[in-house]
Order: sequence, then C-alpha cells, then structure tokens
Amino acid sequence: MDFTLPESAREVRRGVAAICARYDMAYWQRCEEQKRWPEEVWAELAKGGWLGLAVPEEYGGGGQGLLELTVATETLAASGAAGGSAFTYVLTPGFGALTLARHGSAAQKAELLPRLAAGELETCFALTEPDAGSNSLAISTSARRDGDEYVVNGQKIWITGVQRAARMLLVTRTIPAAEARPRTSGLTVFLVDVPQAVAQGRLSYRPIPKMGANTTPSNMVFIDDLRLRATDVVGEVDQGALVLWDVLNPERILLGASALGGAEVALRAAVAYAKEREVFGRPIGANQAIAFPLAQVKAKIELARLMLYKAAWLFDRREPCATEANIAKLTASQAAWEAADHAFQTHGGMAYSLEYPIARLLADARVGRVAPVTEELLLNYLATQVLGLPRSF
Repeated sequence: MDFTLPESAREVRRGVAAICARYDMAYWQRCEEQKRWPEEVWAELAKGGWLGLAVPEEYGGGGQGLLELTVATETLAASGAAGGSAFTYVLTPGFGALTLARHGSAAQKAELLPRLAAGELETCFALTEPDAGSNSLAISTSARRDGDEYVVNGQKIWITGVQRAARMLLVTRTIPAAEARPRTSGLTVFLVDVPQAVAQGRLSYRPIPKMGANTTPSNMVFIDDLRLRATDVVGEVDQGALVLWDVLNPERILLGASALGGAEVALRAAVAYAKEREVFGRPIGANQAIAFPLAQVKAKIELARLMLYKAAWLFDRREPCATEANIAKLTASQAAWEAADHAFQTHGGMAYSLEYPIARLLADARVGRVAPVTEELLLNYLATQVLGLPRSF
C-alpha cells in the first residue's frame, strides 16, 4: 500500500493553489454577495490548462484522471471558494470531459473535447426532475423516435450553470419507467446544443432563488418538442444507465472534494478566531469546549480525504467504486457541516456578522447533505447493497 499522492496530483495542487493564492476570502465573499461568476479565477484556470485536466492528451487536454480532478476541486474549495461553489467550477468542464472521453462518439470527442480543454466550452448535466427527485429511474422526460430524430419533452430542476453552458448532457426516457425491464433500461443520454435550443424556443429556464452558492444559478428547465438527432446520443440508446453510473460516482466524489475543501476553510477560520479572541483573560481556544470539537473535525477531515482519494483512484482504474464514492460523499459532507457548525459556535454572536464568512460557509456546507443525493439515500445504498439488508422500497 502506498498512500503517496502521484506527482501529477501534487502538481495540480501546487498549480491551482498558486492561482487561488491571489484571491482572498473577501473576493469570494464579494462574488457570493453580487451573485457573480468568478471570471478572474476562471480565466486564470483556463489559461493555465487546469480546466482541461480530464481531457485526453490527444484532444489537447492534460490527460489526467478523476484523482487529479478531485485534488483540484479540494484545493479550489480550500482556498476560500468553499463547497457548493468550487464543485460547480470544476464540475463544469470536468463532467463533460469525463463523460465524453468514456462514452462519446468519435465525432463528439473531436468537436467538443479540444474546446473543453481550452476552457472555451462549458457543459451542464440535467437529470433531476420535480416529480422524481432522488428516484432517478422515475424520470419522465421523454424522447420519442420520429424518423431519424427524437422529440424530447419534459422538465428538469436544480440544473446548475445552464446560462453558461454550450452543451447539456440530458437524461431522458426512451422507454417509459413503467414499461422498462429491468428498471435501469430505457434511459438515453443526449448532448443538447443549449444556445441553439434556446434560440428555437424549445428550451427555456428559470433561476431558482437559493440560500447559497449564488455565484452560479440553479434552474428549472423546460423542454418542449425539442428535436435531436441520433448522432446526439451519448453512448447507446436505451443504455443510458451505463453512462449515468460514470457520471454519478464522479459527481459524488467531486462534491465530496468540494465539501472537504469547505471544511478546511471553516476549520481554518474557527482556529484563527479561537487564537485571537480573548475572554476571561485567555484565548477561547484554550478552552476544551472550543478546542476538542475542532480537533474532532480535523480527524474527520483526514478520514474523509482517505476515502475520497481511494474512490477516485478506483474510478481511474475502471474498478467498482460505488461503495467508496458513497462513503466519501457521506463522510466529507458531514465533516463540512460539523466544521461550519463548530466555526459558527466558535465565533459566537459574531458569526451572524457578514464581516466574517461563516454564514456563507454554513450555507455551502448544508447543501452537501442533501445534494446531489441525500444522506439518507447514501445510507440506504450502504445498508442494502453493502450490508445486504432488505430494501424499504
């Protein structure tokens, strides 16, 4: 067993950290308050080639895997971007690159991967629906065959980054859920040209007001008689579940990485305040009621990091990683919440002041416990698929 990070991952950490060092917590606070995409950081990441980490070298990318992308996400989040925001920044190019590299056609790869590598093109992922929620197999967005085309109708919810995306990975039903045997069959993933669909009036979206991660909007998406070609299919028709598993496991891992970085930010803020704030003649960090919970958070961060790296390592080797991905997401999100909660308690009444970043960190940490999959479903997976307990549904 060798727990040393490969040099490629260490180089990613150094490179991303060097860029992020030029942007302090106040910068990220302003972006959140103004609901503004961090264009400056994004431009530097693109210029340095960090947005193309997961794009194969033959398409102009870094040729790296999910482990390197995980380290990039964690580093970005730990710099001050925190959980929900950092996940979006790395997800935008990373998901598209990973998915297309594994499942895209030769034409799709040739057209899109070089642009993803250069930071010229962004993607978004559309799975969740208002009436399906966490039951992804129950989605009802339909793709009906009509000659050489498919006609798509439906709605999606909590779709982040549609405004900036040139392409959308859209999950549909080509066989209704009630007729699918097995239940995982009949899903088909399409690659949608977002600007074109919007211009045609076949795709529209409405931002959802939310309590955090406001540097990029999340949206309701409406699809009306959108016509797509057979060449827009990613993977195989009716076999979209195979594509989906290669999206959902990295999604869990990357959200875990962003949560982990957010936990580091919250812990750092709490420790700094505990050292400088004096009450009853000594720093409050000298009190075990303050010190011990923060020490416990540190232990949980390190444990979550081990599982995150293991899950990403397994994914890159095309080995089963669902159990590790679920555990990584669960433990990292819980560590992030505990870190933010204890940072809040450490700051006392000052946590309510927007002079400090605690409110933002708390909002970012909380979303990780329900999105993109709830803790309860992660635990259900471990209970039924790992422990062999009977299913409740």
